Amino acid sequence: MMKAALAEAAKAGERGEVPVGAVVVRDGRIIARGSNRPIGSSDPTAHAEIVALRRAAGKSGNYRLSDCDLFVTLEPCAMCLGAVVQARLRRVVYGADDPKAGAVSSIMSFPFERLNHRPAILGGVLADEAAALLRTFFRRRRASRR
Repeated sequence: MMKAALAEAAKAGERGEVPVGAVVVRDGRIIARGSNRPIGSSDPTAHAEIVALRRAAGKSGNYRLSDCDLFVTLEPCAMCLGAVVQARLRRVVYGADDPKAGAVSSIMSFPFERLNHRPAILGGVLADEAAALLRTFFRRRRASRR
């Protein structure tokens, strides 16, 4: 599943978006995919996770996705974790840590213990591959600005 999220991340990078991808999984099958779109859509909430969750909820006809898991290539930010709680996702699996905006453990520890829903969280899955996509993207971006 993380490889599918990495493919979504690569698509975002090809569009000039930060390469982050996500998939929502139910019963071992991908029901929705998403990749970063804030630049192209002029929408600050169009993170890969939010895009995938919106699509999954639309297909399900329900915003509650309690029987679903989210696989995302980068540690989610606070906004995306808030959406995870609202969707009642069962589990979040992410790749690389995000030292600038990660809200699982990098810059903050999201206060799940104070909320009515606590998804299982697993980080570091295919982290090297996810981090390599990001490094390559930003290296190319910096080089093109010179």
